[in-house]
Amino acid sequence: MARLIETNPAPFANIEVDRITLDLVENGLINARTQMDALLFRTAMSPIIREQRDGFPVITDRSGRLVAGQFGSPVSGFIDHLDETVEEGDVFLTSDPYSCRGAISHANDWLVCLPVFRNGRLLCWSAMFGHMSDIGGKVPGSMPTDAVDQFEEGICIPPIKIIRNGVLQADVLKVILHNCRIPEWNHSDMNALIASARIGQARCLEMAERFGDDLFTSALDELLARNRRAMSTLIQDTIPSEKISFEDYVCDDGIGMGPYKIACDMWREGEKIIFDYGGTDPQSQSNINFLMSEQMYKMFCAQFMVMMFDPDILLNDGFFDLIEVRIPEGSLLAPRKPAAVNGRTHAMGRIFDIISALFGKSNPTYLCGAGFSSSPHFMYSGIDEDDRWFLLFQIGFGGVPARPVGDGLDGHSLWPKFTNVPSEYLESYFPVRMEAYESIPDSGGAGRFRGGNGMRIGYRFLAAGKISIHDDRWLTYPWGVKGAEPGQRCRKTIERIDGTSEILVNKIDNIKVEPGDYLIFDTWGGGGLGDPLERDIDSIEYDLESGLITLEGAKRFGAVVKKDGVTVDRDATAKLRAKLSREDKEATLFNFGGSIEEIISRCEAETGLAPPTPPVFITQTTK
Repeated sequence: MARLIETNPAPFANIEVDRITLDLVENGLINARTQMDALLFRTAMSPIIREQRDGFPVITDRSGRLVAGQFGSPVSGFIDHLDETVEEGDVFLTSDPYSCRGAISHANDWLVCLPVFRNGRLLCWSAMFGHMSDIGGKVPGSMPTDAVDQFEEGICIPPIKIIRNGVLQADVLKVILHNCRIPEWNHSDMNALIASARIGQARCLEMAERFGDDLFTSALDELLARNRRAMSTLIQDTIPSEKISFEDYVCDDGIGMGPYKIACDMWREGEKIIFDYGGTDPQSQSNINFLMSEQMYKMFCAQFMVMMFDPDILLNDGFFDLIEVRIPEGSLLAPRKPAAVNGRTHAMGRIFDIISALFGKSNPTYLCGAGFSSSPHFMYSGIDEDDRWFLLFQIGFGGVPARPVGDGLDGHSLWPKFTNVPSEYLESYFPVRMEAYESIPDSGGAGRFRGGNGMRIGYRFLAAGKISIHDDRWLTYPWGVKGAEPGQRCRKTIERIDGTSEILVNKIDNIKVEPGDYLIFDTWGGGGLGDPLERDIDSIEYDLESGLITLEGAKRFGAVVKKDGVTVDRDATAKLRAKLSREDKEATLFNFGGSIEEIISRCEAETGLAPPTPPVFITQTTK
């Protein structure tokens, strides 16, 4: 536990804060967070932060409770594991998920925590974390699909003072950077993280100077209390006391075993929601384990509830005691150290789908299809024509699920702020030609509202090298709801310069490529919502004209298309739909594409890949 050193031990006074001042402080915090983001993205060197915006700002109160941010506070878990003093002028750094209760979920994420002091007292914390493209380990990009423990994943930084009393610990930094393949990126990105945290520090100090230390800290307390009151009402009004259950699967573990079940029960007790993941499979022998932070999970749930029921609620950590999360130790979501965790985004994506299903079953009006599903990663490394080693690390996106209010987005990220990397950027900095960057027609699940289409990215390699792929939803489907179809599964195909082609598994490293080889990187589509025969004709015509569906795909909606290929014959369509609706079976709430046993039995015929074998679970103890 951290030992706080303050030169002024006087406690902060609790002052009543008027509504105008409270709004000023709240908006000041929001503005500070925005400035932290802007500085990070403009000063980081790696494409994953600068272009794709894989960085997350946080401002907390003095105990580590988030007052500005989006995924819960990493600070509280960090403080609990910090065996150090906290003094003015310190800046802390860690990348160990096991040293912050999973607040950062793999060692590629570097977390900077900066205590904000004023007048000799700890006022609050400013923090920022971002993904480092490489931290050493057995493969470029530091995310080996076959890792059996965290020691294969690259350097893992325990909670340390990277700046002590205002002085950079240069020797410590030298050791860290010595273990990274592109140390200049890591050095620059770390400086950007620190600079961003200092922006948060500066803005909090300005507000404290303007309003006074006691009023500023009282405002933080009131913001947390206000959020708790709002969330308590929301929970009691929308969450039933009856138990609701749902389960989904991570397709495989990268070493040939799967699928892995994630199961959750949800119910309300008084003003508290309980989430029990007791039915989840034990931890994997490979890298797909997800050390799920309870703080992060609670924020995921609250974000979903707020977006569904009351978007005016501004979130912070004030509601955390209203949610209880039960995760069995040694499970896929609470692996024991030193289990490998670099492929945790597959389970993380599945958690989003499960949360959506649980809340949707309790309030069917708000039910959505599946579609977050994973976070596709692609890595390409080698020596370019200038004899320089390069590493391309890119996150892809899939189809966003259909929603109660409309279609899902095509080829879009569900991560806040994330963006695609422009093809012009990729071609300028890496030996690759982008020959496809497009929506995959018909890949979104058919429904009254269509699931978003997946993405097709075509990489023509211009230099010899190696590639790695991380993706999921190649075996299981992104399910549709309320009579809709599931989305299309993902696929990766490599076409060799010698004319041969091969379907690749979706978790693999060290695939050699030669100049001229071509990788077709297809991601999954989102699940649809509602009866496809009820889809609006104008929407079908728009999709046809835009190339989002094909003539064959239009048949899924019972549409009869005229010879021009874009106009729907409305009379003929009405007759066909009437006939099809009489033949249809009763719609189910969830369409998984079959039972998990049926999906596995059809696997090779449908995907071209051998089905995974049942997982073998081995109890792992702390080393």
